[in-house]
Amino acid sequence: MKKLQLSALVLLTLFFMNVTMGSAAGLAKISYKVSFPEAQAHYVDVEMTISGLAQPSVEVKMPVWAPGSYLVREFAKNIESFGVSANGKAISALKINKNTWKINTTGLTSVTVKYKVYAFELSVRTSFIDVSHAFLSTTGIFLFPKGMLAQPSTITIKPYKEWNKVSTSLEMVNGDLFTRTAPNYDILYDSPLEIGTQDVFDFDVANTHYEVAMYGGGNYDKERLKKDMARIIEAEAAVFGENPNKHYTFIVHNKARNGGGLEHLSSTVLGASRDGYTNERAYHGFLGLVAHEHFHLWNVKRLRPIALGPFDYDNENYTTNLWIAEGFTAYYQNIILRYADLANTETFLGDMVSDINTVENQPGTKVQPLSESSFDAWIKSYRPNENSYNTGISYYDKGAVIGMLLDLEIINNSNGKYSLNDVMKYMYDTYYKGKKRGYTDAEFKEGFEKFAGKNLNDFYAQYINGLSAIKYNIYLGYAGYKLFDDLAATNDATLGIAVNTRNIITTVFRDGAGWVDGLNVGDQITNIDDTPVTDLTAIKGKKAGDKIVVTVSRDSQAFKIPVTLKRNDNVKYNITELPNATPQQLAVRKKWLKL
Repeated sequence: MKKLQLSALVLLTLFFMNVTMGSAAGLAKISYKVSFPEAQAHYVDVEMTISGLAQPSVEVKMPVWAPGSYLVREFAKNIESFGVSANGKAISALKINKNTWKINTTGLTSVTVKYKVYAFELSVRTSFIDVSHAFLSTTGIFLFPKGMLAQPSTITIKPYKEWNKVSTSLEMVNGDLFTRTAPNYDILYDSPLEIGTQDVFDFDVANTHYEVAMYGGGNYDKERLKKDMARIIEAEAAVFGENPNKHYTFIVHNKARNGGGLEHLSSTVLGASRDGYTNERAYHGFLGLVAHEHFHLWNVKRLRPIALGPFDYDNENYTTNLWIAEGFTAYYQNIILRYADLANTETFLGDMVSDINTVENQPGTKVQPLSESSFDAWIKSYRPNENSYNTGISYYDKGAVIGMLLDLEIINNSNGKYSLNDVMKYMYDTYYKGKKRGYTDAEFKEGFEKFAGKNLNDFYAQYINGLSAIKYNIYLGYAGYKLFDDLAATNDATLGIAVNTRNIITTVFRDGAGWVDGLNVGDQITNIDDTPVTDLTAIKGKKAGDKIVVTVSRDSQAFKIPVTLKRNDNVKYNITELPNATPQQLAVRKKWLKL
């Protein structure tokens, strides 16, 4: 058992090692002390000591982004009171760019860096501190010495007042709850810490120990969660044939309204609504979130695009493959619940139809190819504006749809011998375990083709790198299903806009009536045909082609804008069974849905 554990640790260390380590880095030792003397004001005090130096200077840097969240967030903006000392005396340090300080270490073997970090943004990707707890998203807390990303470090925590628990995937040092160690910075930056009085429960799945840390209270049923989470974990491990962790931590932030998640190597952070656990729809959504983020421990944290590791913490890390890393994970969050018998066939198909409707009702699906959506995540996906709906598509939603299509293609072409699961396991075994590196776009395409038994150039040209309309019924037909539009026969008129509760336009949809005739985001609609209105029910009953006059308040001035209404082209798809499905179709269905 010890031999297996040691081998796993060595593999992880080699996998995430940054090869730019400086010649003096091998001698350096790095440690941190964190304390919270001003928790009520949302600060953490950090003391970083670097010893074993043998160089005239060292640069310390703060990452600009958090892996898994593809946006440069400039974490250095939250640092203040930066100072350096050695042998009890202050020494000079110069800030040379937005996230780097250069320290003069001539004649010194050890320096101590002290700084404060302001943390008051509770999300899965940013840090938050108050008197109730501290959530440390480590990329925004810990500086690293340039050229030393492969170095280990220790973190000693001085908790605030009654805080008595630490939940993280980082290992304890000598059994000390408040002292943790990381073998390198890629693992440190992939291991958030929850510190406080959180409710903790645990369970085991095969040879892996799971800890669930609940912050914020809630009406959750621990025993039900243990059972259902274990079923999800077992179903996901079956796809890849193993669970690479010996322990794994779920950190759950329960708020009045919350959501989202961020994956890590051996942990995840989830957002949940504290009173949603007894609502079956909300509970289903939470289980889907668990399935999504936990599936990432294989897909993206280990089986990854080649651009995502070793990480560049100073700059964007571009890849065209987030539709696999995130989109396929979104597909698996749905089908894993089906595998685990936590969702029936109707629920699973409903989840997939929801993704299809999202894709097909977004004008941007005709503008931005899926691969481009991935590459431009850094400037578009995480920085949406009022026109993003018209110009882009989510690699989550469309990637999930593409995952479904490829799954059905592989099952059908192999006469039920293979599925997308076989591709995922093959790629995991070949690139993560075998080659110990990430994959290229071409290599994953070859993996699809290996199990589909056909060339997928046209598929890629149409649906990954192109803008062709997806022929859903070809793929669904393999399993004896078809897609139909409940709204196909309607002729409802629409202004082609979305408004908020104050009747202020929030979105103008591409090529809709408002787009064509000049309604703007920010306009407040006050009248339609000289009749005061507080919502858009005034156009109910009108037909496409009808002309109206919309009065808006724009920059505190009234404008009368003639608008010709257009047909509402939104779709509302559903999936139904084909009559008289063939034995081949039923066999595909059985394989696909594990019936």
